[in-house]
Amino acid sequence: MQRLSAAMLGDLLAGDLRVFGGPSTIEPLAGRIRAEQVNIVLRNTLLGMLANILNAATVVMAVWGSPDQTKAIVWASVIIGAAGFVGLRARTSFRSAKPRSVSRRTTQNLVRNAFLFGTWWGALPVLFFGGATSAAQVVITCLSAGMIAGGAASFYTIPIAAIAYTLPIFVGSALAIVWVEDAVNLPVAILIVSYAITLFRAVLAHASEFTQRLILQAESENAIRRDVLTSLPNRFSFNERLENALVDAKQFDQHFALLLFDLNNFDEVNDRFGRAIADALLVEVAARLRKSTRESDGIARLDGDEFAIIVTCDTRPDQIRFLAKQITDGMRTPFIIEGREIYCGASIGITLAPTDGLDANQLLRCVDTALHRAKTLGTGSIQFFSANDDEVATRRHALERDLASALASDQLWLAFQPFLDLGSDRIRGFEALLRWQHPTLGAIPPSEFIPIAEETGLIHSIGHWAVKTACLAAARWPRDLRVSVNLSAVQLKNKVLLDGILETLAEAGLEPRRLEVEITENVLISNFEETISLLRSLSSLSVTVALDDFGTGYSSLTYLRKLPLSRLKIDRSFVQDLLTDADCAAIVRSLVELAHELRIEVTAEGVETSDQLDYLRRVGCDEVQGYLIGKPVRVDDIPGIAAKPFGQKQVLQ
Repeated sequence: MQRLSAAMLGDLLAGDLRVFGGPSTIEPLAGRIRAEQVNIVLRNTLLGMLANILNAATVVMAVWGSPDQTKAIVWASVIIGAAGFVGLRARTSFRSAKPRSVSRRTTQNLVRNAFLFGTWWGALPVLFFGGATSAAQVVITCLSAGMIAGGAASFYTIPIAAIAYTLPIFVGSALAIVWVEDAVNLPVAILIVSYAITLFRAVLAHASEFTQRLILQAESENAIRRDVLTSLPNRFSFNERLENALVDAKQFDQHFALLLFDLNNFDEVNDRFGRAIADALLVEVAARLRKSTRESDGIARLDGDEFAIIVTCDTRPDQIRFLAKQITDGMRTPFIIEGREIYCGASIGITLAPTDGLDANQLLRCVDTALHRAKTLGTGSIQFFSANDDEVATRRHALERDLASALASDQLWLAFQPFLDLGSDRIRGFEALLRWQHPTLGAIPPSEFIPIAEETGLIHSIGHWAVKTACLAAARWPRDLRVSVNLSAVQLKNKVLLDGILETLAEAGLEPRRLEVEITENVLISNFEETISLLRSLSSLSVTVALDDFGTGYSSLTYLRKLPLSRLKIDRSFVQDLLTDADCAAIVRSLVELAHELRIEVTAEGVETSDQLDYLRRVGCDEVQGYLIGKPVRVDDIPGIAAKPFGQKQVLQ
């Protein structure tokens, strides 16, 4: 009970309003409220201390020449000295940087000082009122009332401080009135009590309103700084924390680490299962993040499935790597969302300050570069930023900049690689392959610029150009030749893709059956239902559909059953080893048989030797493609290649 009473007294002296029925606050919000309360008191202190000095001098003048003159000078000297000291300190404190939080002890000290000043002013009527002249009594009464009002106004944000200051003055005034036997003192006493009650109610009302306003303001600020979905700090809060960490690093030579990670197949989850499932996944990811990190680690959700962590403790590289591995390991276990098992691993990029820089933009660029490298290495990868990344990032940014104008400046062109029909030994079509001849960097491989085109959205205009150029070229070929064009996952999400293909076919005058679109299993994973709908629409128009890189994905048999496929292409990794690896040979043979059972033709990629070709003939493969048949060539070379049977042609160099 004693501990409880002591705790309540400590709360009361610290400015807690719950004792008076005010709003409840918890740390650290209470610290912020105390800071605002003390700041307002400091703002009024200098003027209040000046009033103390002037009023003390007035008391001395009021009793000058009386027996209390010397006593009044001593009393006033204490007030003037203390007021001058407190006023100067308050002026210095107010000019310094305003603290974001104030401790309970600071407020308790302020209440103590208020009580000491109030007690000394409360001694005024006790010491001088009884022996003073009527005129001096009026002065003392007015000064006491004025100090009561002034004290209440100065401490209106902290009711306990206002009480600590004004109560001794009320008590001293009451004692003085009781000791002086005069009928007029009764109504004066009633006025003082009424005055006290009115002041206390006004102070309490103002203080409660002030505190409630700060609470609402803090809640609004907190909402601005919080991600609504995961309740983690958002980008705004992250930027603030990053700036604070940089300030500490510059001023106090402190080190910190910045980790950036995102989920490797979040877009696929969002496309396949919908927004609600994706949001629920992010909530679970945030929960696992909290478990994998420490309370001191600053976690934030930046955007979509991208999260960041600022680590200011234990920043040695081995410790940071250990923390990053805890995070990636925590993401390996499948997420159970509405009864579904969802696998969604993470990759992490890491940068260290001040090693990698002391500028926010520079660190963010470094960590983003490290994350990009980690993602290219696959799920669960952890990569620190390195100096070599700067070269990679510089080249990537240059390519991203130049790719925007590459189409308009005729730097992009199509190469065509032939398909050989094994039944007739004649060329039955060509695959259109996108090429980029950079004016200064030379030939840029598609594996480098296609991802850039997809990320920037340029793939839509480039893809449309590729389809149109391929169709216009095929329209000039013999009517038994088809042209095959690759479509990426990003293109398939474009709602106007189907209309664009139909317009292109009409403009080129190409029969739909002579156009083949190639997709990969990764495309299907990312957008299964919508992709099926689009492909069925194309198939209904007689455009054929081929599944490229077959056998490298996860759900091949499902796709064979559900998709409107006309052809599947066996990945070159199986073809290259089929003569030396019995398993590869068995896989190729089985895939051909399975596809034929489903009335799907088969094209084998990567054929480079006659022995490989002979084996594919024996197992009944329909078509082959590879350097043995022909390398990718420009469109002007196609008539000569297509005119002759395969046995009469030389391998193209």
